[in-house]
Amino acid sequence: MSMALPEWFYPGPPGGWTADMLDHLPPGAPRHVELIDGSLIMMSPQTGFHMLTLRLFERSLRPPAELMAVREMAVTLGLRQRPEPDVLLVNRTAFSNRIRSFKPEDVHLVVEVVSEESQERDRTTKPVKYSNAGIKHFWRIEQEDDMPVAYTFELEPSVRAYVPTGIHRKRLQTSIGFDVDIDLDLRRVAD
Repeated sequence: MSMALPEWFYPGPPGGWTADMLDHLPPGAPRHVELIDGSLIMMSPQTGFHMLTLRLFERSLRPPAELMAVREMAVTLGLRQRPEPDVLLVNRTAFSNRIRSFKPEDVHLVVEVVSEESQERDRTTKPVKYSNAGIKHFWRIEQEDDMPVAYTFELEPSVRAYVPTGIHRKRLQTSIGFDVDIDLDLRRVAD
């Protein structure tokens, strides 16, 4: 079954979509839209696993006072790049009630929860874009036997590429400028 796209979506504006245009989509536009390489990506509906994993990380991250956890907010990486990570740790001073997108220099950690439709973007495309923008830490969360597995990465600044720091099952223990210890059992947040 195919769905007709609204008039504003196709063929798009002359010259293509830019990051600032996402703030001015029509009222009927989907709430969660990413811009990757100038193309609009409509987010598919969440699964229960995805929703619980977001809840787990949002509740369990305990950053120092200068950082705060936010979910499903955009990061403007360039003129035609504005992904919307699942969870971020951002500088508290960069947050306001009116903010729609963060600058990469205000982002300490990006967490992407992989879904079937986002595998290629979350595993390949987005990590390169986040590292090129200088974001220090990237976590990719995959589903394995209905449990989250966290693949953690840190930016190697001289080459602006992520290097793996661990694969975490059952418990995520690492340091990202502060110690992190998260029990990955989703039953803890299924209330």
